[in-house]
Order: sequence, then structure tokens, then C-alpha cells
Amino acid sequence: MNKTLLDIEHLSTHFFTDGGTVKAVDDVSFQVRKGEIVCIVGESGSGKSITAMSVMGLVKEPAGRVVNGQIKLEGQNLLTLTKNEKRVLRGKEIAMIFQEPMSSLNPVLPIGQQIMEPLREHLKMGKKEARERAIELIKEVGISRAEQIVDAYPHELSGGMLQRVMIAIAISCNPKLLIADEPTTALDVTIQAQILEMMRKLREESDMSILLITHDLGVVAEMADYVVVMYAGQVVEQGEVVELFENPKHPYTQGLLKSKPVLNQRQEELYSIPGQVPNPLELTESCYFHDRCEHCMDICRVRQPRLKEVGSEQKVACWLYEEEAAIHV
Repeated sequence: MNKTLLDIEHLSTHFFTDGGTVKAVDDVSFQVRKGEIVCIVGESGSGKSITAMSVMGLVKEPAGRVVNGQIKLEGQNLLTLTKNEKRVLRGKEIAMIFQEPMSSLNPVLPIGQQIMEPLREHLKMGKKEARERAIELIKEVGISRAEQIVDAYPHELSGGMLQRVMIAIAISCNPKLLIADEPTTALDVTIQAQILEMMRKLREESDMSILLITHDLGVVAEMADYVVVMYAGQVVEQGEVVELFENPKHPYTQGLLKSKPVLNQRQEELYSIPGQVPNPLELTESCYFHDRCEHCMDICRVRQPRLKEVGSEQKVACWLYEEEAAIHV
């Protein structure tokens, strides 16, 4: 079994607004082992991106703040680091591919300069050496005419090319953990497949761990070793990808899988989970999924279930798997 690289324990990240406290991430725990691809999946607003931003130390204070838990990278708690220590860590040990490359790249700086920045900052390369390495990285991510592209500006490149540039920046210092937040959003199917294949190749060649955030279950099935299912800021189920797809336990996970189109299977109407994700300002001590669940019991409306082991590598937070629930039926 591979050694644990990232260990998130009871992480809670809240946002303090005029309307109240938003528990964007609420008591989340999971691990990423070395060389493993872990996918976080869930609807929009489930806390996937905020979990990643918390790991990167990019939650904007004072409105947002990690209020509880630990984030350990090879045993070191990242939440105890100073701002300067976090800056040194970002890009070198942990890197992130952001969801929108056009808004994440600086529009007034050439592509090459943006790739060169982490090389000069973390690896202390000279300008000439960093430029040569930037050109090599552009080639490695599959962009042709690298010698010309290195001097191009973001607005001159397509969405797929910009996403590749983001990957080039992220892998430039060979980080131990790569966080990819919806890396194939708004890209056509061909480019999406190429980027996913590129990420798989990175994992195989450098034993890099990848934390992949997505809502696409097809991507999860293709890429993941381990899956974390989030809903309304909490982990409702987690497990190895094959076990979770073949034997999903939580009604929410079952609904997500049921809503995915099946190849060569004709469906007049695609399934969708009834109802809406709850307002984060109106959450109670109930199971957050209870008003959308066909198995809802009385206890679901008044108490939250705990995350419980239901297999060697599978955990679920649902009253269906708690003996205590039987007396409340």
C-alpha cells in the first residue's frame, strides 16, 4: 500500500457573511496516497473547490477561514505555516490547475513569462535557462510552435491551449501533489481526452498524486483510484472507484450514477435527483439530503448521520446503515 501524501482531518472552512455563517466545508476527512488519483465529485456548491482552496491556503480572509481540522502534507500540518512558508510550498510541493484558465492567467504577460516565474522562484533558474525550460514544457503538454507560443499572450490562444499552459505551469517544478479543479470544463471532447491522458501520463512517469475535482462521472470512472462524494459541504460517501460504482451505498451517490446516460441504452428522459441543494444559510442538524431522499426516515430530519465504515475501503454517512435508526422508523 502506498504511503499517505495528503491527510485531511476534520476540515471545516466557513464564510462569515452579513446573512450568517456559510459552512462551505464541514468536517471533511480523507487521504491521498502517493501516486494515487483521488476524485472529489458532487453537484455545484458541494464544497469541492473550497476544499482544494483550503489545501492551497487560498481561502480569502477575513470573510473565509479554516475554523477547524488539519491538512497534513507528509505529516506537516499546512495550517500552521506562515504566509511566506505557504508561498514557498505552493508551486513547488503542491500545484493547482484552476477551473478558468482565461481568468487565472495574467492577460498582460506573455505565456512564457508566466511559465518561467515558478522556475525562477522555486528552482532559482536564470532567465535563459528558465525560458528554454518553458519551451520544453510547452512541447511536453502538446502545443506545437512552442518557440512562438512562448512569446504569445493568453488572448491569442484557444481554451484548450490555455488549459495546457496551466498544466505546464503547474507541473513546472514537479510537485508531489497536483490539484486539478474541473480541468476539462468548457473543452470539446477531443481536447478533454487529451488533457486527461496527459494527467495520467504525469502520474505514471513521476509518481505524482492528483486530486481531481469534477462533476463528470465519466471522468471519475476513467481516472480515479479513489472517490470522495461531497454534498452540501460534507463527505457522504467515499471508497475505491470500482466498489463505489458497482455498489454505491448513499442515496445521493446512487442518484448521481442513475442520472448518467448509458451508452447503447435508449432513454426517453434522463433521470435527475428531485429537489435542490439546500441553502447553506438554512442548514439544520438534519441529514442535508433528507428532503430529496426517497428513503427518508424520521431520524433523518433531526440528526446528522456520521461517516461509517461499510467495507474495507468504503465509508458512508447515512442512517440506512445505522442500527440506531431502526428505533426511529
